[in-house]
Amino acid sequence: MNSLALLDPHEQILGAPGFDDNVSHGCKCWLLLYYRKSSSQEPELYSPASPGPQQEPISTYFEEKVPIPEDDMTKLFSFRKLWAFTGPGFLMSIAYLDPGNIESDLQSGARAGFKLLWVLLGATIIGLLLQRLAARLGVVTGMHLAEVCNRHYPTVPRIILWLMVELAIIGSDMQEVIGCAIALNLLSVGRIPLWAGVLITIIDTFVFLFLDKYGLRKLEAFFGFLITIMALSFGYEYVRVAPDQAEVLKGMFVPYCSGCGPTQLEQAVGIVGAVIMPHNIYLHSALVKSRDINRANKKEVKEANKYYFIESSIALFISFLINVFVVAVFAEAFYGKTNMEVSLQCNETGSAHSELFPANNETLEVDIYKGGVVLGCFFGPAALYIWAIGILAAGQSSTMTGTYSGQFVMEGFLNLRWSRFARVLLTRSIAIFPTLLVAVFQDVQHLTGMNDFLNVLQSMQLPFALIPILTFTSLTSLMNDFANGLVWKIGGGLLILVVCAINMYFVVVYVTALNSTVLRERERVFPTGKKILKIVNDVWRCLIALGVSRLDFRGSVQYPPSVLMDEQPEFDS
Repeated sequence: MNSLALLDPHEQILGAPGFDDNVSHGCKCWLLLYYRKSSSQEPELYSPASPGPQQEPISTYFEEKVPIPEDDMTKLFSFRKLWAFTGPGFLMSIAYLDPGNIESDLQSGARAGFKLLWVLLGATIIGLLLQRLAARLGVVTGMHLAEVCNRHYPTVPRIILWLMVELAIIGSDMQEVIGCAIALNLLSVGRIPLWAGVLITIIDTFVFLFLDKYGLRKLEAFFGFLITIMALSFGYEYVRVAPDQAEVLKGMFVPYCSGCGPTQLEQAVGIVGAVIMPHNIYLHSALVKSRDINRANKKEVKEANKYYFIESSIALFISFLINVFVVAVFAEAFYGKTNMEVSLQCNETGSAHSELFPANNETLEVDIYKGGVVLGCFFGPAALYIWAIGILAAGQSSTMTGTYSGQFVMEGFLNLRWSRFARVLLTRSIAIFPTLLVAVFQDVQHLTGMNDFLNVLQSMQLPFALIPILTFTSLTSLMNDFANGLVWKIGGGLLILVVCAINMYFVVVYVTALNSTVLRERERVFPTGKKILKIVNDVWRCLIALGVSRLDFRGSVQYPPSVLMDEQPEFDS
């Protein structure tokens, strides 16, 4: 079948003039969508015809399909069906709770107080709208984003796109694995070094990834358990610190930042960059394939889109609350604090980490490691260990979903036919080596700069996910009745433009700051080098003046008159 046949009740347009000009060649090769008129039922949406031998369909990573209960489809809402569709949205929401996001949250609270909570809320809503597009693509077409890209793009652009997405996954994976390693270091009171924590995380990730062998629902339940641990851990910190609820609500719903400067602006941009992650679009479009949906029935597809959107909304609402817990804790307890105040408090409580905070009046700088330390100094050891448990749950869960993203991306772009273990081993290995290098050569207390760099790396890859998802979900030839309308096309385009612009600004700010640091280091090192050269030159001239004339290679040293008139001293052999 080399054409796309659209059978209308009034007209068959397969052979209509201009049809081949208006339908993309990639669509005609694999997609057969048509309407059939029936007096007894609604028009049905038929799924793609079976591709030929050269276009064998790519199987999903999940071998199991979760059945959907057969309730009355005329009902507006069914909790049984919502429960059946619950799972993919919560796995997707874990990317909003990874260690990179947690670090962005605590820095936002420590640097801007409650003033940027509205930015976090806005970024989460934008993320929900983008995830809606990803879910709809998977539900309507039965293919995830990487598979659609594989079918539509020529070889070279497809390989470039795959490499860009892989870079984003590697950057995210490094943050997540290092976050787990930091949590293990805190829980062991420093006995487990960073590199050992990385190896432990990699090994247990292999173990957990094969939980779906015992059933997909059990795997989803395990992710739900990890999210519950995060909610309880960071919720405990929230109750323990007891932030001002009025300030929390004001910061959340009043889009204003009084007295904010460049530091707060950069933090706001960083929040958007940390929340909206490119690989998560690919992940969500694949996860929705795990439900047994009859795509030949238009009503079932419409119903699946509805329940997936409700489930994603609930999942992202929970992730938003957890993020708010972290921001509010550090806003209430550490906003405006200086290194001196924290250092004195840590010394009073006998903390072994008081040397992390220099005795000066500079504003406190925290990351997920120092954040746990200062919580322990101000609110007791329990706060430190519970914080570390929450970070461990965040890192472990996001590491697993990041690995799944790697499976789907490789499966779609490269059309891999490897075994499950081989695919997991390959995608794990891609991130293992750079992460181990960082763990071996970086101290646990100096990883904030690495986190910023990895956020920048992911920000640069964001257009390679957002532009394709908006493009494909807007194609009527691909999505049929479920294609984006004019409002979604214009609104989604503007939304993606804004998000990409914000992320590019974050990249520019980071690179500018990096260049400034390099220049400062050069200015610091260069005078020292000049002093050393001057000393060497003085010693050289002195030796020549004392009679070691063989060092005067060019005869360029002018001796003082007193030296020229006096007899040169004789040196004993």
